[in-house]
This record gives sequence, structure tokens and C-alpha cells, in this order.
Amino acid sequence: MKTLVGVLSAGLLSGAALLAAAPANADTVAYLVNVHVRPGYNFPNAEAALGYGQSICARVASQMSYTELVDQVKADFHTTDYYQGAYLINQAVNELCPAQIWQLRQSAAGYIPT
Repeated sequence: MKTLVGVLSAGLLSGAALLAAAPANADTVAYLVNVHVRPGYNFPNAEAALGYGQSICARVASQMSYTELVDQVKADFHTTDYYQGAYLINQAVNELCPAQIWQLRQSAAGYIPT
């Protein structure tokens, strides 16, 4: 009986470690569907799309201002379209790093598109 309890305890701890390591509610498939197949971004493959989305998450985590983030995304995709930049930012944060939604909202408060 002690062996069974030990095995179950170890299994539960391993499962808890795996859950702790995964980003809360991250959905890479939803992100890819929403940005990789959408016209305008022209990512060469899914890995590039995910890498770019993760770079957005890193910039939000580093507390980059929303204004600077939008300007960088627009520059990276050679567009003046605010919506195209904002859409990609929104998809990345909502699907890849939802724990940073609050940080993004705080940074975007009062932003006026240019």
C-alpha cells in the first residue's frame, strides 16, 4: 500500500510540475489559425509566426509601451495600418501569453491610433 501511495504522490507531483511549466491557457493553434493564414503578415512558416508572437509577449513582459509596440509591429510588416499591428499584438497576447493581458491593457490605456 505504501508503494502505491508513493507512486500516486510522485505522479501527482510530476503532473503539477508539468501544469506549472505550461503558460496558463496558452493556445498556439488558435494563434496560428488567426495570424498565419491571415493575409498581410506573410510568415514563411508556423515557426516564424510563433516566434514573432513570442517576441511580442517578451516585449509586453518587459513593459514596452503600447505605442512603441504598435509602431514596431507596423514597421516590421511595412504597414501604416494600425489595425493590422494591433490585431497581431492582440492575438499574440490573448493566445500565447494571456497572463500579460492586464499589462497590455494598462499600457494601451489612452492610446490614440496614428
